[in-house]
Amino acid sequence: MKLYHGSTVAVRKPSVKRGRPTVDFGQGFYTTTSYEQAKKWAELKRKRMSASHAIVTEYDAPDDLLDGRYTTLFFSGPTREWLDFVVSNRRGQNTGAYDLTMGPVANDQLYATIRLYEQGVVTASAAIEMLRTHLLFDQLAFHNQHAANELTFIQSIII
Repeated sequence: MKLYHGSTVAVRKPSVKRGRPTVDFGQGFYTTTSYEQAKKWAELKRKRMSASHAIVTEYDAPDDLLDGRYTTLFFSGPTREWLDFVVSNRRGQNTGAYDLTMGPVANDQLYATIRLYEQGVVTASAAIEMLRTHLLFDQLAFHNQHAANELTFIQSIII
């Protein structure tokens, strides 16, 4: 399975400790199966950090990575459970001990809807309906260093 990570540097050896704790799935090393999504992340980080480069790093992961040897939380789409999980993580609340978490990306465009839900302006079902109108990319967060060590560096691409 091919996975991609967007950053301002090439990441040959991923570390689960470097990520921020108050993001969608909590602290970890974030990847996606979408090169385009990784490219967007890299460009966003370059702008935020005023860095000179946006870089997508490509990895190969074992095809059986999600087959049960690691505790995995999987969200197939924007569900109430996913929404509550993302809101809890973004508030800095510990939402569980998983080696891997996979599901939709709650990017900045979607976060406006999530904030409306968080503030009680819209119900969970209304928020989910609003979120389903967007093209949702996936993300796979590694929270366990042993799992992250399963990634094999292939290449880094300067955008």
